[in-house]
Amino acid sequence: MPSRHSCAGRPDLPRPGRWLAVDVGSVRVGVAQSDPEGILATPVRTIDRDLTAAATDRHTIAALAMDIEATLILVGLPRSLRGDDGTAAAIARDFARGLARLVAPIRVRLVDERLTTVQSHRQLQASGRREREHREVVDQVAAVLILQGALDATRLTGRVPGELVDMSGRKPRQKERG
Repeated sequence: MPSRHSCAGRPDLPRPGRWLAVDVGSVRVGVAQSDPEGILATPVRTIDRDLTAAATDRHTIAALAMDIEATLILVGLPRSLRGDDGTAAAIARDFARGLARLVAPIRVRLVDERLTTVQSHRQLQASGRREREHREVVDQVAAVLILQGALDATRLTGRVPGELVDMSGRKPRQKERG
């Protein structure tokens, strides 16, 4: 397993400590965290979206990141099956930029999350939960899937997947991603 060391000039190298993952839904935001060793992702909570200027959802996540001394936050990027950015991806990018401003110097990365919501519903159904009970936890499960996928990929490759959030608002060129 690659070591989770820090390298100031290389944002794609892993940092030791707890990571958070965020699944941004239209109504709720799911949050998951890793253990300090970066092995296991667990659900934390579901937060109601706040589309007002107050952005209490982002402030809640920022406070959580500070409380657990997070070293990285991953935000799910819902791309199309072809890999294109649509409206949901633009919303996630905007959310991630706002969150990055609140938590700096903690790094925020966008991670491809195609099909995590579908997988979340399947896992909940397999666990015996009724369909109407899914809404309250599906975003948490999606955040766990995003985080566990990133933790596993990092252990295999020695690099954190996804793209570093650019707070300037510009979309990165293809070679800057991942």
